[in-house]
Amino acid sequence: MWRSAFPLAALAVAALLAAGCGGDDAVLPDEELADKIEEINRTAPSVGLGEASPPAPESLRSGWKTDFSKHSVPFGEIRSGGPPKDGIPAIDEPSFETALDVDWLADREPVIAVTVEGVTRGYPIQVLMWHEIVNDELQGRPLAVTFCPLCNTAIVFDRRLDGDVLDFGTTGNLRNSDLVMYDRQSESWWQQFSGEAIVGEHTGERLDQVAARIVAWQDFRTTHPESEVLSRGTGFARDYGRNPYTGYDDVDTPPFFGADNADDDRLPPKARVVYVEVGEQAIAVPFEALADGEPRTTDVDGRRVVVRWQGGVASALDADEIAAGRDVGTATVTVDGEPAPFHEPFWFAVAAFRPDTRIVR
Repeated sequence: MWRSAFPLAALAVAALLAAGCGGDDAVLPDEELADKIEEINRTAPSVGLGEASPPAPESLRSGWKTDFSKHSVPFGEIRSGGPPKDGIPAIDEPSFETALDVDWLADREPVIAVTVEGVTRGYPIQVLMWHEIVNDELQGRPLAVTFCPLCNTAIVFDRRLDGDVLDFGTTGNLRNSDLVMYDRQSESWWQQFSGEAIVGEHTGERLDQVAARIVAWQDFRTTHPESEVLSRGTGFARDYGRNPYTGYDDVDTPPFFGADNADDDRLPPKARVVYVEVGEQAIAVPFEALADGEPRTTDVDGRRVVVRWQGGVASALDADEIAAGRDVGTATVTVDGEPAPFHEPFWFAVAAFRPDTRIVR
């Protein structure tokens, strides 16, 4: 067990006995009470438990100034992905080219398009594949443009938190096969899928997500010919344009590093879905369901969500060369008629992080 049972068991006993004060019929039998206490010890978060939570193993703590006494997930869920801290180097000083001048992207290659105050910038997946994080600023708004190849999650965050601007790097660790980032100011660890800090000083805090979408390079260049595009002049020698995860997005295969709720077979593990959070609720619309070209409209937490799909975008995780990837298309999402944050993960990631997600077909 990843936390001391005694403090939580004591709380559990108090809570359950209090629940039984309404009458003898509400008192739990001893065996059932023991089961409830065990369940609470097994599932309750460890934030704020202090000495009741055992320290993180040395394999996680080495080389970090992170406050490991604060965490919202069991340390056993976090594992090394292979590279060390910053072994996958974030881009901290991005350089850009004008879209019309770019001659190294193929028409169907995926590009993350971000618009802030009417200004659009493009971030090719072929560059993000090797760096996973770009610390940038657009129209005065500090951004972290992120991509986790193992979950197919391209998500953009506002880097501001409580008036401070954070800079992000890669921990080299994964949880549910998803990138675990860290901020260089406090070295708190952040889950890329949710934008929530899971270890360290900022545990429990969450970054604001910025609306962004994946588009085909041809569409980006046509629509935004004068816009800036992240350059391959990163200062690092990488084989940009190549996919180091050839064949990874085979729809029926599990992730390399596993994930929770692997038995959730409502969809194949690597089915692409459009994932949208509205308020406290979340939906997933399978790409396969959208392939008929008809939009899907549904109400989520009292708001009208419309999801559309179009073809013409290559998978970055299929062929050896990204440009040769099969056509998987891309999506757009509006909430009450306005563009909204969403992403296009593999199903296994949704099942792991938001098992209560409603599937809309």
